[in-house]
Amino acid sequence: MLRRIGERDSCWCGSGKPYGRCHMEFDRKISRARFRGCQVPSHKIIKTPAQIEKIRESGKLNIAVLDYVAEHIKAGITTQEIDRMVYEYTTKHGGIPAPLNYEGFPKSVCTSIDSQVCHGIPSEDVILKDGDIINVDVSTILDNYFSDSSRMFMIGKVSPEKEQLVRVTREAVEMGLNEVKPWGFLGDMGQAVHDHAKKYGYSVVEDVGGHGVGLEFHEDPFVSYVTRRGTEMLMVPGMIFTIEPMVNMGSEEIYVDDSNGWTIYTEDGKPSAQWEIMVLVTENGHEVLAW
Repeated sequence: MLRRIGERDSCWCGSGKPYGRCHMEFDRKISRARFRGCQVPSHKIIKTPAQIEKIRESGKLNIAVLDYVAEHIKAGITTQEIDRMVYEYTTKHGGIPAPLNYEGFPKSVCTSIDSQVCHGIPSEDVILKDGDIINVDVSTILDNYFSDSSRMFMIGKVSPEKEQLVRVTREAVEMGLNEVKPWGFLGDMGQAVHDHAKKYGYSVVEDVGGHGVGLEFHEDPFVSYVTRRGTEMLMVPGMIFTIEPMVNMGSEEIYVDDSNGWTIYTEDGKPSAQWEIMVLVTENGHEVLAW
């Protein structure tokens, strides 16, 4: 429920302005949408300008970490070396790798190769080889603010089929991003992602999706990519969430590795790809805070 506040009171967003000259009309617009039956965000997941600036700085470090990985990733290195890169670069620049010890996750980054959909655990025993595709998922805490993004890397010469999967997944993210605008719906974005992947005969993972982020590692809302236009949560200025579809070359069916309780694989053993960006809904559209 939206918090009741007087017109002359200081606005809840921390701007210092009277509520009547700041977010009062904004809240009324959300209320009207709720009365129409729309799913709407609470103030809790709408970031203030001060919070957005801090999250933006965290995002800059997250981008820099992935840029550093991009400079050094190659065939012959282990995924543990990627983990070491991420930990050392992040901590050297004042951050903390968000995955490290998160709900028991043992490493600083997720490294998911080929049929690993997500949450691959770095290891000295896993050596990158020519033809692999790998998702490196970096999440950063800087001054207690969180950021999250991932990229696909193609190691050496990959097959045309894998190259297309990686490319189409990135295109799907871009098409979803084009639908991120104030007073639209998350389902608008989700359908754009799903439609593009399906056009190439791919499937999109349903049980794992994106999320709100910024003040915590994972916040509301859950962000799905198998949704329809005009459905899911209303997107409003100040919302921050990830767009991170997991696109499978074959079936959407997945399973969790029983041996570690984390790594998710495609059921049919075919490759999966994922790109992740962190996006802020603005007054006029959107801003990508991490990629």
